[in-house]
Amino acid sequence: MGLRHHLPTWRSTGVATTSLALVLGSAGIGVGVAPAVALAGTSGLCSESADAPSNAKVRAGATARQDPDSLSAAEVDRREADLSRTLVERSRGQALGPSVLATVTIPVVVHVIQENSTRAGGNIPDSMITSQINVLNQAYAGSTGGAATAFAFQLQSIDRTTNTSWYPIVDGSSAERSMKSSLRTGGKGTLNLYLGELSDNLLGWATFPTRTLSSQDGVVALSESLPGGTATNYNEGDTVTHEVGHWLNLYHTFQGGCSGQGDRVSDTPAERSAAYQCPTGRDTCSAAGVDPIHNFMDYTYDSCMYQFTAGQAARMLDGWNAYRAS
Repeated sequence: MGLRHHLPTWRSTGVATTSLALVLGSAGIGVGVAPAVALAGTSGLCSESADAPSNAKVRAGATARQDPDSLSAAEVDRREADLSRTLVERSRGQALGPSVLATVTIPVVVHVIQENSTRAGGNIPDSMITSQINVLNQAYAGSTGGAATAFAFQLQSIDRTTNTSWYPIVDGSSAERSMKSSLRTGGKGTLNLYLGELSDNLLGWATFPTRTLSSQDGVVALSESLPGGTATNYNEGDTVTHEVGHWLNLYHTFQGGCSGQGDRVSDTPAERSAAYQCPTGRDTCSAAGVDPIHNFMDYTYDSCMYQFTAGQAARMLDGWNAYRAS
């Protein structure tokens, strides 16, 4: 599996064509984060809004929704403080779970949202979904050229819902909340993946892990971003790879820009802003290292991204042990 990620605005005569909650944006587009949640430290617990915090992805050339509300430095600080507290609390009297060398197999429940029963109406074939699971397993095993992580993915079920009020899926809408509340299944460690046409030129979005399981927990992705889809430059499956990274507690590589602690991972070089397409020699910060344009958590084309770092693998495992491990 090679590098991949981001498309210019497009609309095919077929399935979903408007956006992935990664926003496919022009060079100026930034982080996409759905309604940010304030994690307040009251008695060591976090206070959450009705919706779990989420992060998005956009594609190059996006015009409809550029830079949906990104995480502020204060929001990241609150999340990091809660992560530290939760890891300490869970370490008292019990093991923290698997080591980096162990394998955590995550069950995946896929919900296909359709306008009608045709491919143009969102009814993608099962073969695209199984290919997506293969892409996830290759990416998270490090077999595409990055660091191996502790995670593997196993397809548990696929269901299909024809509902015009849920199609396209609109980030943060009452219809999205209704869809997830109706369809979500499993516990904190079950990945619920919602596929369909998306609004606002987004490629996909995901919730971060939190102490309390929300009915909104999961990943939303443009159907045609799956392997073999029609989303040119974003049809090799790495939108889902990217969004699952958020679901497992990773920020964008460009979080925080050139200042502060950035994405809170020491081995991803600082990056001032999101990278699009597949730029060469990009180095936007004076700190050591060129921009991590090949990282799954940037915004480049699917053909350009192929790696997580060892630091990201460790952070994902910390996030799992703190929030998703049973």
